[in-house]
Amino acid sequence: MKTISLAFVAGLAALLSACQPSEPAPDPVRPVLSMVVEPSVSAQSGFVGVVEPQVSVDQAFRVGGTMVNRAVDVGEQVAAGALLASLDSTTLDLAVETAEANLLSAEAQHANAGAAEGRLRALQQSDVVAIANLEQAQQQSAAARASVVQAQSRLAKAREQLSYARLVAPFDGVVTDVGAEAGAVVGAGQMVVTLAQIGARDLVIDVPEDFVQQVKIGTEFIVTPQLDPDARIQGKLREIAPEADAITRTWRLRIGLIDPPEQFWLGTTASAVLLRSDIGQIRVPASAMGGTVEAPSVFVVDMERATVEARAVEIGPEADGLVPVLSGIEAGERVVVAGVGALVDGQAIAVRQEDMKQ
Repeated sequence: MKTISLAFVAGLAALLSACQPSEPAPDPVRPVLSMVVEPSVSAQSGFVGVVEPQVSVDQAFRVGGTMVNRAVDVGEQVAAGALLASLDSTTLDLAVETAEANLLSAEAQHANAGAAEGRLRALQQSDVVAIANLEQAQQQSAAARASVVQAQSRLAKAREQLSYARLVAPFDGVVTDVGAEAGAVVGAGQMVVTLAQIGARDLVIDVPEDFVQQVKIGTEFIVTPQLDPDARIQGKLREIAPEADAITRTWRLRIGLIDPPEQFWLGTTASAVLLRSDIGQIRVPASAMGGTVEAPSVFVVDMERATVEARAVEIGPEADGLVPVLSGIEAGERVVVAGVGALVDGQAIAVRQEDMKQ
């Protein structure tokens, strides 16, 4: 009987202990990958290019002939209207003289036809001349007037052709190339000199496809000549090649230089670095983001307590796998950058030794 009572008591005690609420199990210690956040301090690597004129035009004669003079050489600066080269104009001068003579002849014929018409008109009023004769005189006078107009047009054309024997600069510029020497027979449209405007200049660079996707017309760059790193200026992207080079698979960009000093002469080698607006911002990998789209957060590591704190943050748009953090964390704080989906606020963590050395 005593044995039964002891067994009953033991069973009752076990039943009561099973009914007691159990202690919650502590969250497991999780190893995490973390990093110390710092503001961005440098821009992208630069691309080297060459300074070229924004406007460069091949100058050529409109008519062919023998070039008797080239008044400029490579490197010379010229003003608008200055003589660049000239052709032998003997044939063109003769054409002008012939056109002038034809005009004088046409004017004389017109004067005679007009005088004859006037006489017949006076006689017709006295019924001396038939109306048919007067009409014929009027037709001859009109034909003479048309001949004068034709002669005037031929003379204007001949004089214009003569003006083509002189090649003049259309704008202020510098000669960058020559294509013919004095004594050479040149055809209409053949390049004689290349003239470039002095003021407006571009830096021309070739970039890969992934870089083209980051820029647009108006994107700002910092441009620095390689021989004078202190003479840096700003430039704005003004032209993007519509397609990649067939061989190099790169895109050509033309960056307009803003008020370039003398260090940026044509042909100068310079580098262009993208002027980013996120310099000085704290940027974290996209894998560090937790919370929701409406309420993003990151986990900040407390190194003394070996725990994490969920911190609400304000962020900007993601770019290149990085998210700019506008507010919520400070430079020098350590944040978890992987496995944030398995963490909770206040959870104990184990920081990797490699991270602790950062």
